[in-house]
Amino acid sequence: MNQRPFDLNAIRADFPILQQQVKGKPLVYLDNAATSQKPQAVIDALSRYYSTVNSNVHRGAHTLADLATREFEGARETVQRFLNAQHSHEIIWTKGTTESINLVAHSYARAFLRAGDEILISAMEHHSNIVPWQLVAQQTCAKLKVIPVTENAELDLDAFDKLLTDKTRIVSLVHVSNALGTINPVKDIIDKAHAKGAVVMLDGAQSTPHWPVDVQALDCDFYAFSGHKVFGPTGTGVLYGKTRYLQAMQPYQAGGEMIEKVTFEKTTFNELPYKFEAGTPNIAGAIGLAAAIDYLNQFDRKQLAQHEHNLLQACLDRAADMKDIQLIGRAKNKAGVFSFLLKGAHPHDVGTLLDQQGVAVRTGHHCAMPIMDQFGIPGTVRASFAFYNTLEEVDHFFAALEKAKTFLL
Repeated sequence: MNQRPFDLNAIRADFPILQQQVKGKPLVYLDNAATSQKPQAVIDALSRYYSTVNSNVHRGAHTLADLATREFEGARETVQRFLNAQHSHEIIWTKGTTESINLVAHSYARAFLRAGDEILISAMEHHSNIVPWQLVAQQTCAKLKVIPVTENAELDLDAFDKLLTDKTRIVSLVHVSNALGTINPVKDIIDKAHAKGAVVMLDGAQSTPHWPVDVQALDCDFYAFSGHKVFGPTGTGVLYGKTRYLQAMQPYQAGGEMIEKVTFEKTTFNELPYKFEAGTPNIAGAIGLAAAIDYLNQFDRKQLAQHEHNLLQACLDRAADMKDIQLIGRAKNKAGVFSFLLKGAHPHDVGTLLDQQGVAVRTGHHCAMPIMDQFGIPGTVRASFAFYNTLEEVDHFFAALEKAKTFLL
């Protein structure tokens, strides 16, 4: 397939929401780490499904059910190719990264961990990659250990080497930090963890929107991402798992669809991937996510990533000339996350004044309270980029920030 050229004006025209104004100002949407906007192709896919195909999947004996099933399972195959998974049955539909991590924590970890086993996470994790492991550790008497983060917002890899022992059973790590933008060296971590016999789970919510992910090359055991962060619908997500682990796991949600046979004496479960997909799935969401992936795949994704890096670098260059900005997250290898404090101002006040000028950013702890506590701050202002953002929007953002300073400092 011929790749579509990188024409920023044409790309922005694909996203209807970007054409509007907020508070009488052109919308500058810099909250992509929280959720990304949707191209018209995704909106059309959802509308077309509900207008022409809507039916439940897998067991219907009529035309619409057959069409819905084919599109739904075709979407699974699209995700398989997107992650380069070996088999489509290794792709489990979930509501998002949070549910995917919970599925592994409860279906794998709770079943196989024993007292004294160790779970290793990092200090920069999102709450969804902390709390499930805390619960499982309490239930199994396993120990939860934390890889420290340096003042530059990078993993302390020397500390990781010391924490990783023969007792480590699970390493669960964010691929890219949502709060700091740090890109973690996950391949090296996976290789070291496997050498100790540990299973590795990766939170890919912030990586899949920005560059291709190859789960076979990484050799991770589980990988999770959210549809709404990768330009698809909300309420959709994916768990990739290696076949041997998924086969060994029991479902943690039960009901229809995930069964083979039910009697009052015994239930036998369906084959992969269906034994983890209880109830009517988000059929439209899966089809919409496939449309989002197809949209992304039109482009040279390395070119998109380079554009996002240029936007981040423009922010860093501008910030270097501002004495009253404190950058939070100075990792050498970063995704498009610009997290900062305006000295003397509360992040929420900064965000509110930026919104008055049409600039959408995220403020607060970003569901990463432990790393905020480490840095001794209540939260940050976070501008996060997608490939549809522009250098002109960076200029608008900093002009709005300068105006906010006149009210706050």
